[in-house]
Amino acid sequence: MDYNKNSFIEGKMLLINKPVGWTSFQIVNKVRWLIKSQYDLKKIKVGHAGTLDPLAEGLLILCTGKWTKKIDEFQGQDKVYSGIFHLGATTPSFDLETEINSRQSIEHIDKNILLESTNKFIGDQFQVPPIYSAIKQNGKKLYEYARNGETIELKKRKINISEFKITKIELPKVHFKVKCGKGTYIRSLANDYGLELKSGAYLYKLKRERIGGFNIKDALSIVEFEKIINKKLGQVF
Repeated sequence: MDYNKNSFIEGKMLLINKPVGWTSFQIVNKVRWLIKSQYDLKKIKVGHAGTLDPLAEGLLILCTGKWTKKIDEFQGQDKVYSGIFHLGATTPSFDLETEINSRQSIEHIDKNILLESTNKFIGDQFQVPPIYSAIKQNGKKLYEYARNGETIELKKRKINISEFKITKIELPKVHFKVKCGKGTYIRSLANDYGLELKSGAYLYKLKRERIGGFNIKDALSIVEFEKIINKKLGQVF
């Protein structure tokens, strides 16, 4: 793959493996800064095709230059996630961003219940997004309501889940794999799955493995991209 000034301006798609702890926007800003610095550009368009939460890792598609017009095309493709749900407890954010606010028994949970309950979530459905999310409602991001202690009736969004499998059981943790369409929140799926099990659940770990035909195996870490863009193997700034 060519990494030169004109290729970034004319448009390039980059597959980046986002690590835990980075926001999607931090990755975009880092890549933009590296390109601008290396090629002495005053500005360069860089955007991502579908955000990942800071606590999630995995495939992030970035587009540069004229290819930023293709972002909507990539956002609309199906995505594949793997991760871990933690049963027997809930958090306000549906993940580890906030502290546990309730605990429930999991004594009634067995393998059959875990496997059979996934069927309820296959197909088209309406999902309530997490209150701790960047979705805007009434011109304000949902997490702003949450952090200000304000209550708001969350609007349901139509989503599609084509595959939901439990891949490993280590109670209170269960490993899963999900294939879903645009707009699906795996954190919300964790919470809804916990409600269906009558045990509560939150998202403990998440990795995005695929977006359409693009695979995490073909992605660069931000450090690898930085080495390439600086053209001196091992020299990282």
